[in-house]
Amino acid sequence: YKMTDKKDLKIALVGNPNTGKTSLFNQLTGLNQHVGNYPGVTVDKKQGACKLSNNRNATIIDLPGTYSINPNTIDESIVLTTLIDKDKPDYPDVVVVVAEVDNLKRNLFLFSQIRDLEIPTILAINMSDQMKRKGITIDIDLLAKELDTDVVLISARKNIGVDKLKQVLAEKKNTTTKNSFEKRMDFGFFKRIAQELPHIPLYKAWLLITQCNDLSAYTKKEQETIELFREDEDKLAKFQHKETVLRYVEINDILKKTYNVNLKNATTLRANLDKIFTHKIFGYVIFALILMLIFQGIFNFASVPMDYIDTAFADLSNWTKAQLPAGMFTSLLTEGIIPGIGGILIFVPQIIILFLFVAILEETGYMSRVVFLMDKIMRNFGMSGKSVVPLISGTACAIPAIMASRNISGFKERLITILVTPFITCSARIPVYAIIISLVIPEKTYYGFNLQGLVLMLLYLIGFGAAITSAYLLNKILKVKGKSYFVIEMPNYKLPSLKNLGITIFEKTKAFVFGAGKIILAISIVLWFLASNGPSNSFGNAEEIVLKEVKLDHRKTSPKQIQNNIASYKLEHSYIGILGKTIEPAIKPLGYDWKIGVALISSFAAREVFVGTLATIYSVENNDDTTGIKKRMQAEINPETKKPRFDLPTGLSLLVFYVFAMQCMGTLAIVKRETKTWKWPLYQLFGMTSLAYLLAWITFKMLS
Repeated sequence: YKMTDKKDLKIALVGNPNTGKTSLFNQLTGLNQHVGNYPGVTVDKKQGACKLSNNRNATIIDLPGTYSINPNTIDESIVLTTLIDKDKPDYPDVVVVVAEVDNLKRNLFLFSQIRDLEIPTILAINMSDQMKRKGITIDIDLLAKELDTDVVLISARKNIGVDKLKQVLAEKKNTTTKNSFEKRMDFGFFKRIAQELPHIPLYKAWLLITQCNDLSAYTKKEQETIELFREDEDKLAKFQHKETVLRYVEINDILKKTYNVNLKNATTLRANLDKIFTHKIFGYVIFALILMLIFQGIFNFASVPMDYIDTAFADLSNWTKAQLPAGMFTSLLTEGIIPGIGGILIFVPQIIILFLFVAILEETGYMSRVVFLMDKIMRNFGMSGKSVVPLISGTACAIPAIMASRNISGFKERLITILVTPFITCSARIPVYAIIISLVIPEKTYYGFNLQGLVLMLLYLIGFGAAITSAYLLNKILKVKGKSYFVIEMPNYKLPSLKNLGITIFEKTKAFVFGAGKIILAISIVLWFLASNGPSNSFGNAEEIVLKEVKLDHRKTSPKQIQNNIASYKLEHSYIGILGKTIEPAIKPLGYDWKIGVALISSFAAREVFVGTLATIYSVENNDDTTGIKKRMQAEINPETKKPRFDLPTGLSLLVFYVFAMQCMGTLAIVKRETKTWKWPLYQLFGMTSLAYLLAWITFKMLS
């Protein structure tokens, strides 16, 4: 097989997890990379552009990490499907297998499989800067001769040897590959495969028989032959095992000649750190302290930039309103688009801080220890050890928390984590909780603990309990196809690479802003339209009707109050107001009126909108004056019972509703993006809202 002489090469990066493949991809492509999707699966496809030399460019494809070309997960199946079919658009001109100095034996197993597919293959041995410290020596020239390929020593994190790798790739005009599969598997069974499938290389035919479901590219006769070979499952399993053993025999022979480790020179720091970080008691204590640091960081460090973004967009909206003439376009801009964009960007500080922490944990090698530590506990609830980080970071915001679930390898565990994370009490619920608790819970102290504070803590605990319980139930009822393997490798501890951290944060933030952002902005504009328009009779004549009522009332009313009354009347008779009146019969059993109904609908954009919507409806002079809102809410009377509208039954019913309801379109948007389908977010929306309705109704009935 000859590598083409065309200028643009297609290069696939393949390697085991934790070999530094992503670091090499980042060094080769920098920010010239984009993330798409492989057709039909939910795995991210990373591609980037790279200049190899003055006259040669390349497209680099970063294939998912895999231990073998025989797939156990969706990620691993991508490697096989990309490398087995020459007619696929992603089929590479050359494969760079990224190995690491510590685990060369296991890395060469994958290398030997890819080489047998007869694709030009180069071996890049990473982390070469650590060889001396670990007492490792490698005879590179002899290894290259034994493997019959180019071998390059690199350190992707320190950018050592990357230029040499580019040079090898650029100058490689003609690459032959050594296929030792036929010689190694010289049995009658394989001779029969070669005779009956003469147009398919032997190793490829073997993979089609044992691994591939899609045979559409082959003739009917070839498909029938492959199906016949598949019938003898015992023989296939026996030869798969034999293939693995024989590959390792060959690898061992090569490494005896080329690879040497002097353990006296190696350090025992890693072993000592592992004893501490995976200790059955101290391991959990250290992890709890780290989570507390992340949790505090997301709240403390993000609050200032979030407030700044919030204020900046409010000021921009007011400035735009002052500069442009009043009208539909100005209203759309100042009440729909600008707040919509603000609603997207306000989450960016939390996303940056969360992914900075998560990337540091990944880069240092600590995350693998956490997974090992937590996996046993989390599996009882159908989740993975990696589910811990999304669940904890959900207390800040479910959006970056759900994005953090990408680290979970098993599809079922990842899906359950995504589905239950919104139960965790996020910071957006706090404005709702704070005002309702202050209305319905007396300000008393028991044994030095504030009763209102205890209720707030109880709401957090209920949310966490709901997440764990629903995860347990979903694990029992979800019939999601896919095998669940727990393979955990403890990578070496290392200092995080600033370049990798920067690229990770940039990519994740960009994915959120352009992915979920489009949906958030679209729904913000729809909500603005529904609140700013209504049937012409009542809505269009709101000013005349309100002024007529003011004249008939004879009481002195300030111009500001008149404007608020007009705004309130308009909202009541807008499409969203009509919607509130329409759903009133459905929410009345929970103790709510149409005004609370409107607030529930509008707070779907973001839970904290609940307070602002009620402020508008209750004609408070200043939307940001929470005292004013509180007084208005206290003064609001239920016309049927003549008692305060926000009494204990209604207040607690609302609190319970907000604990369980999926009142966040941003979360739905990100769930859709992460699962690549509307099925799961719709299940979430209807499932959580139904549960919230039922429990809020029970709460109201029990206390009424």
